[in-house]
Amino acid sequence: MATGLTEFLDNFVKNHDNRQLLAIPLAVLALSLVVLLVSYASSGSPVTLGMEFQRGTQVSVETTDSPAALEEMYSSYPITDARQAGSRVIMQFGIMNNEEQRQLEEDVMGRYSNVEIKQIGPVYGRELQVQALQALLVSFIGMSIVVFLIFRSIIPSFAVVLSALSDITIAAAFMRVAGIELSLGTVAALLMLIGYSVDSDILLTNRVIKRRGTVEEKVSRAMQTGITMTTTTLAALVVMYLVSTFPYLIVPSFTGITLLSQISSVLIVGLLADIMNTWLLNTGILRWYVMKPEFRGRYNR
Repeated sequence: MATGLTEFLDNFVKNHDNRQLLAIPLAVLALSLVVLLVSYASSGSPVTLGMEFQRGTQVSVETTDSPAALEEMYSSYPITDARQAGSRVIMQFGIMNNEEQRQLEEDVMGRYSNVEIKQIGPVYGRELQVQALQALLVSFIGMSIVVFLIFRSIIPSFAVVLSALSDITIAAAFMRVAGIELSLGTVAALLMLIGYSVDSDILLTNRVIKRRGTVEEKVSRAMQTGITMTTTTLAALVVMYLVSTFPYLIVPSFTGITLLSQISSVLIVGLLADIMNTWLLNTGILRWYVMKPEFRGRYNR
């Protein structure tokens, strides 16, 4: 798989000029930004917030009833979502007063066994929103500083940062379209995605800027290593997604692990975006930079 993908991308890069390489990833980035902006304008948040980031109640029950049946059963309460997770159904409810909360808990506990109830208060939810945003910003700023210190040049450093930003934006847009909520787990996935993105981008930039050879040769060698690294990680994530999402197909008594399923799906889409952004967007910018007349002799030797 890695060899075939490497050959395809290598030929694609060699047969297209820099503007053509930049067009595809920039178009995908623009589309992702539109998705996030539309979501923000309509709901007040670019992605759907999970229970950790908003006020509400989550109820998980082990039952053979369908999510649709449970939505109908509890329609008198502010139910916002009901979804299957293996042999369990997870229901989410909006803001309720104390009496409604008590009645719901009594109803669920009296009707089902093995019940899990989780409540999130408004203050705690807002605090987590701020902390998650701070974690993403600090990680991104720290990454940008480290990249600039490594290469000490504006354009190559900008290309690495832009590629990482695009990876996160595309992954967030996928979360919105796929209905994946922003939880502590998916925030962790976005933070991990920064590391994965910078890894391959630094590999490419380091080979092009600091190694000997023509630009085409250096990009090809970097691509062989980078694609192997990324596809190896993707293979592990695909297995993680299948095992965490469909374990009951193998052992009926097993239930899906929603958190791991969401983390793996976000990382899979983010790494696929990273392949595009590293080897099209970053390569296009770097190739334009090193082929400028004042740098051509320095980086092509």
